[in-house]
Amino acid sequence: MGFTANEQADQSPGTVSSSAFWPVIDLADVQAEWRIDGTVTTARLRLAVIEAVSTVNGELAGWRQARQQDGFATLAEVPGELLDGECEHLYHYRRAVGCLAKGELTRRYRDFDATRDGQQRADAMEADIDDLMRDARAAINRIKGRRGTWVVVAV
Repeated sequence: MGFTANEQADQSPGTVSSSAFWPVIDLADVQAEWRIDGTVTTARLRLAVIEAVSTVNGELAGWRQARQQDGFATLAEVPGELLDGECEHLYHYRRAVGCLAKGELTRRYRDFDATRDGQQRADAMEADIDDLMRDARAAINRIKGRRGTWVVVAV
């Protein structure tokens, strides 16, 4: 009696797209770039990325309309500095989406336990989530042409 393994199905998690102006987001890239491990299912990852894309697109709706009125059909066509061979706007868009998706997944699926170590891990994750939300906001502002100002508050 022999054992025959089933042929492995394509394990690529796929992509998320929105309107033609915005770039397609590759879920495998999000997993790799944001260190999202296999404990997060593809379905959960997809939902987090869809939510992130919706949020970023909503934040940039007025900016997008203005660029389209200027004659630009896609984000990649909008003039900007080149980073690693592509327009910086693409980098900032993917960064905003990645930060929001990772923040959402971290917020929704972190583990809590009653021990001091568990609470310390939860507190550390809260700081990570705050950093991700801040970084997403900064990336959106960079697309809009707003440069951030850093303020240090002494306590």
